[in-house]
Amino acid sequence: MTATSDPRPDSAAELRALCERLATEAGDAALAHRGDDRPATSTKSSVTDLVTEHDLTAERSIRATLEAERPDDAVLGEEAGTREGTTRYRWSIDPIDGTTNFFYGLPMWGTSVAVALDDSTVAGAVRLPALGRTYSAHVGGGATCNGRPIAVSTTERIDSTLVATGFGYSADLRVSQAAIVTRLIGRVRDIRRTGSAAVDLCLVAEGSVDAYFEEHLNDWDVAAGLLIAAEAGARISDLDGEPVHPGSVVAATPGVHRALLEVLADARRSD
Repeated sequence: MTATSDPRPDSAAELRALCERLATEAGDAALAHRGDDRPATSTKSSVTDLVTEHDLTAERSIRATLEAERPDDAVLGEEAGTREGTTRYRWSIDPIDGTTNFFYGLPMWGTSVAVALDDSTVAGAVRLPALGRTYSAHVGGGATCNGRPIAVSTTERIDSTLVATGFGYSADLRVSQAAIVTRLIGRVRDIRRTGSAAVDLCLVAEGSVDAYFEEHLNDWDVAAGLLIAAEAGARISDLDGEPVHPGSVVAATPGVHRALLEVLADARRSD
């Protein structure tokens, strides 16, 4: 994006509060309007990549608020693409992360909102409406769930590590990812798959799982969740131990991060 020099960066705590408000309002509205019947859907990259009317409505709601309150910032959203800005800020929106869960009436889905300053995320929030939870963080401000501080687990043994992961949408990619999980599962405590990267990262942050890894993600999937996990004490990298990027994510409690990278490397070499 084209950036101009802001006279003073906004308070990260204030941006965090805005992330919380945006995610909560849009997410709770999506839950309230869903009803008991499965919502109408269309597909995107494959027949398994669903989008509902509620995804579109939730993103429009968030964008409308940002247009009113921060009209000069850039906005990146899963459903409506990019709006260029003239400030140093860019917002990343995933209106419903875990759309398949939302479609089937499962509770593991969330609305994710994050804001980056000069391409570095400074604040973010994930609202899980069906569970009544709001996770948030800002740089240097720690991570919370419903206002209470959270922290990663203290697990230090790889064979005692509960690992979350996710799969892509194409059949070939899923088969490859499942093969990696097959080789990994005998070396860790167990595997969990919620169907939402945002949810998985929040579970790492609060210590409900010890680690999470996934490939082939987008910025809006993980921008908020990665900051929340990092502020809760997680060690963050890509699958090769290098700086994280949306296409390759590992978030783990520090005691098992290196060991997880090693067993993942073994599993991926055999793929």
